[in-house]
Amino acid sequence: MSQKVLPKSAPKPLKLDDSERQQLEQLVNRHHTPQQLAIRASIILLANSGWNHREIARELQISRDMARLWRERWLTLSEKEVAVVERLQDAERSGSPATFSLEQILQLFALACEQPERYGRQMSHWTARELADEMVKQGIVERISTRHVGRLLAEASLKPHQSGYWLNPPPTLNLTIKSKTFAKPT
Repeated sequence: MSQKVLPKSAPKPLKLDDSERQQLEQLVNRHHTPQQLAIRASIILLANSGWNHREIARELQISRDMARLWRERWLTLSEKEVAVVERLQDAERSGSPATFSLEQILQLFALACEQPERYGRQMSHWTARELADEMVKQGIVERISTRHVGRLLAEASLKPHQSGYWLNPPPTLNLTIKSKTFAKPT
C-alpha cells in the first residue's frame, strides 16, 4: 500500500500597490509604531516580495500560523477596501455584550453623589455594597456585584467612601491676589 504524498500548497499571492507598500514601510521604520503593528507590516511586505509562510516565520522569528493568519487577513480586508493601518489591527473579539447601559451607569454615579440618609441608609458615606443594594432595590439593575460597582466608581474616580469633598469642593483661593505675572496697569 503506497502512501499518497499531498502536494504542498503555495500561499496565496499578495500584491501591494505603491501606496500600500509605502505606508507599510513607514510603519515598520517609525520608532513609535507598536511592535505588533510593525511585525504585521513586515509580514505583509515579505509576502509581497514572494516569501512563503515558512521563510517569513524564520526571518521574523514568529510562527508559520501567524504569517499565514496575517497574509489571509490582509487579502480578505483588501477586498473590502479597508485602510492599510486598519488591516493590521486586531479583529474584534467575541464576548458578552456590555452588561449595563450607559444610563444605568450614570444612575449609579448620580446615586453615589447623593447622601445615603436620603434613601434611608443610616451611614455617612456610601460603600460599594450599599450602592449595589440600592441599585437593585430601586430597580435600576436586576443584579450587580459589589466589586463591579467599585470598578465603575474607580473608573470615574468617584470615591464616596472617603469623603464628600468631590461633591462640594472647597472654595478656591482668593482670585484677587495678584500674581507676579500680571501686567501692571499703565
